[in-house]
Amino acid sequence: MEENIEKLGQKIKEKIDAIKSMADAESVRVEALGKKGEVIEILKNLKNVEESKRKEVGDKANKLRVEIEELIEKKKEELKELEYEAKIKNAEKIDLTVPVDDKVGSLHPITIVSRELEDIFTGMGFTVEDGNEVETEYNNFEAVNVPKYHPARDMQDTFWLENGEVLKTQTSAAQNKIMKKYGAPLKAIFPGRCFRNEALDASHENTFFQMEGMMIDKNVSISNLIYFMKTLLSEVFKKEVEVRLRPGFFPFVEPGFELDIKCPYCGGVGCKVCKYGSWIELCPCGMIHPRVLEMGGIDPEEYSGFAFGLGLSRLAMMKYNINDLRALNSCDLRVLKQMKIK
Repeated sequence: MEENIEKLGQKIKEKIDAIKSMADAESVRVEALGKKGEVIEILKNLKNVEESKRKEVGDKANKLRVEIEELIEKKKEELKELEYEAKIKNAEKIDLTVPVDDKVGSLHPITIVSRELEDIFTGMGFTVEDGNEVETEYNNFEAVNVPKYHPARDMQDTFWLENGEVLKTQTSAAQNKIMKKYGAPLKAIFPGRCFRNEALDASHENTFFQMEGMMIDKNVSISNLIYFMKTLLSEVFKKEVEVRLRPGFFPFVEPGFELDIKCPYCGGVGCKVCKYGSWIELCPCGMIHPRVLEMGGIDPEEYSGFAFGLGLSRLAMMKYNINDLRALNSCDLRVLKQMKIK
């Protein structure tokens, strides 16, 4: 039997050496290790081997099985490498000396604002995290203190998927995962695209962009929140700005606030941008609710933190004087060319 195993091993190895394609590799694998493969048949029939030799035969057959698996995987890697090299060799050559047509396009206003904010925050020690666009119900709701049947869910009128997950309605959906990933202390921002079943108008879209941020450490207070937001907005608008906080309810913060900025266009005198009210409502914020910290694995008795949400779409509108939110997602080149930004 041992001699038969050695002969079989030699035969299969010769077939592996002759493999020229992924299909060949799979064919050899099935022939040797499939349900009715030659090596598997030996293992199935060990009960018929003389008891004194059964262990030795079983060991040899198993070693051969492992060796064949490794040789086939190695062959597959070689084939992938050859395929990659062939693609490079046959790839279309690009002439880098050809002049570029600078009228082809430009970065989107939201992309520019997002990158500016990321630069500002990383300069203040924040990490930039990515969030999923499809989220679990737990991360999108329960983990940010919005349990089942909470009225705040009605406000978001969510897009549900057949598997029970949702298109995320807010960047807050990443809070729990980031807290569990880093623990405390932490400083992180996480920009992303969000979805809500909104009635479309000049200031509402069913697809929009936000940036969430949070800072968690010992003795973090509302003063820290105001400092970071004021520093951020002064950088965005390239001048000193005045901000104010108004009480607001958001389930994942306590206390919660609406942060307003004195209109940077009219200086608070009153104009169309601020609707002649002097102030522009900009973002929800507040101190992270102790329950949210607990669900993120952080002790609220030892740590505290603030969170805020910035509307990237709204900031882009303000920064570039765009008066209709729908223009940002329109894909209408006649509109987009008017707000081309280099």
